[in-house]
Amino acid sequence: RNMSSAGPEGRKKMRECDGLIDSLVYYIQGAIADHEPNDKATENCVCILHNLSYQLEIELPESYAQSIYMQRRNISSNDKTPGCFGTRSRKVKEKQQDTPLPEEKSNPRGVESLWHSTLIRIYLSLIAKSTRNYTQEASLGALQNLTAGTGPMPFAVARTVVQKANGLPSIRTMLHVSNSTVKKTAVSLLRNLSRNTSLQSDIAREVLPDLVSILPESVLGSDIVCETTASICYTLYNLTQSSSHNARLLLSADGLPKIITISMNDSNMFSKASRAASVLLYSLWSHTDLHSAYKK
Repeated sequence: RNMSSAGPEGRKKMRECDGLIDSLVYYIQGAIADHEPNDKATENCVCILHNLSYQLEIELPESYAQSIYMQRRNISSNDKTPGCFGTRSRKVKEKQQDTPLPEEKSNPRGVESLWHSTLIRIYLSLIAKSTRNYTQEASLGALQNLTAGTGPMPFAVARTVVQKANGLPSIRTMLHVSNSTVKKTAVSLLRNLSRNTSLQSDIAREVLPDLVSILPESVLGSDIVCETTASICYTLYNLTQSSSHNARLLLSADGLPKIITISMNDSNMFSKASRAASVLLYSLWSHTDLHSAYKK
């Protein structure tokens, strides 16, 4: 677990170690099957996988990127962006959101397991069943890592979490836990998921009222509260930017007074949250059909 947080070279060596990732996944599957999601070894295994999924999109060998994506890259031959999952073109990014991954291998091995739907479901199962904060945070954090990039893999993982594995109810529960780090990671994961336009209506229906409910009434709090508040505002921004319906949902959940209060705070500690709330307010005002409702 310590070694897996030793930086890019350490992660590379561990990902390449024959049988290591497979063994970790095997152990966690056994713990879940035996109804023992709270043992310390499971926590350690999940924390290692969390660390090994960090910056996965940009650190994987180019051969993986080519084998996974070359068959599905139906883009202009002028695009010469090399390597891995990311691309710099907005058009390509938009195309990737709409293009599914090739069919998954039924028996993934090694590094292939890190983004496979089997492991995604394991993380969601641990989020739902474990009561250890470190295990919950590591499971949420691994999914956050896997959905953090701009290439097709993060969007495919997001679709698996939201639509194929029905993961939103488990993530929503984590918004209401007392542990501030777990809550912050859950919000960060939702922020990543909300970037995928095809999932926004599902996410808004399932968790938008919960996100509004955990916004602070006042602007007192710690750095972690500030970061969480900013992430909530940017998630709400993603969900409402192109949807008047979702903006109305935010309004009916009494989110506007909270967002205004946060946006008006100019203390250094809350500048990040204040800026995010201001961006959200500006975006909400673009829905002209809601102006009369806002004024009331």
